[in-house]
Amino acid sequence: MNMREITENIEQNTLSDYACKSSNSRGRKLTEKKCDIRTDFQRDRDRIIHSKAFRRLKHKTQVFLSPEGDHYRTRLTHTLEVAQISRTIARALRLNEDLTEAIALGHDLGHTPFGHCGEYVLHRIHKGGFKHNEQSLRVVEILEKRKYKEGGLNLTYEVKDGILNHTGENTPLTLEGEIVKLSDRIAYINHDIDDAIRAMVLKKDCLPDDCNKVLGFTHRDRINKMIRDVIENSRDKNAIMMSDEIDYYTNKLRDFMFKQVYLNKEAKKEEDKAQNIVKELYRFLCENPHKLPKEVYDEIRDTDRVEEHVKDYIAGMSDRYAVNKYVEIFVPKFWV
Repeated sequence: MNMREITENIEQNTLSDYACKSSNSRGRKLTEKKCDIRTDFQRDRDRIIHSKAFRRLKHKTQVFLSPEGDHYRTRLTHTLEVAQISRTIARALRLNEDLTEAIALGHDLGHTPFGHCGEYVLHRIHKGGFKHNEQSLRVVEILEKRKYKEGGLNLTYEVKDGILNHTGENTPLTLEGEIVKLSDRIAYINHDIDDAIRAMVLKKDCLPDDCNKVLGFTHRDRINKMIRDVIENSRDKNAIMMSDEIDYYTNKLRDFMFKQVYLNKEAKKEEDKAQNIVKELYRFLCENPHKLPKEVYDEIRDTDRVEEHVKDYIAGMSDRYAVNKYVEIFVPKFWV
């Protein structure tokens, strides 16, 4: 019996009946030899971490565009916080930590530069629309290349399902996917409050009084309250949920953040510029596909696919790469 098989046996004997065991996975699109050390979900986690799309997250906006301070969240640090919260909940409920972590690490791989404002403008101008969860799935299924010409990272069905359904109305297939969906909300509400206070968009004492009294007055207390509530209300159940009270005040806090931060003119004053960068890059590259990188242009087999390739290329950009590419194309170079 090799190390993977030992781990699979441990999962069968110790995890909850509601857990998704790696040996019970629906498998991969392309059949491949199993690792003798890692389970399938552990391999998926490692493939995501070693992907180029994952590394680019460090220079993609979470909420505040191009922050000068070192301590503002990026899309990468958000992803790591979601993974940490997800693993805490999964371990407490005796669910599969490896599957949970893989989904969490991959859930935002398809996010655009400039955060949700980049997503908004791509959705508006691209013929097929744009949703970052669908693009995240496209990244792992197609755009990230390994040794396969087709199949992308060739992840397991359960990980891909969790990535696709981490947002929106659909419920993930596994409880591990449900954990990530809820942890994503817990993470961004709380760390966005922290960043907004740092940016002086919010004052420390401006959060709704009733939310403070129920959820806590500090970043640490709020996260602790939400995580404990999820664990207490999901233990020995085939669902991941908050209590009605905590869910209500969590949503109230989220609504407050939309009004005071996410739609705040001061916090978002640079978004018009960011949206214009995305819009102009998309227009120019659709009209001049030969200006795409050679490895992208070479994959275009007919004109009907140009817009899709341009969308993929722009969505994969980091904030700084998008700005630099815009300058390269539209700003004249001066002789010195």
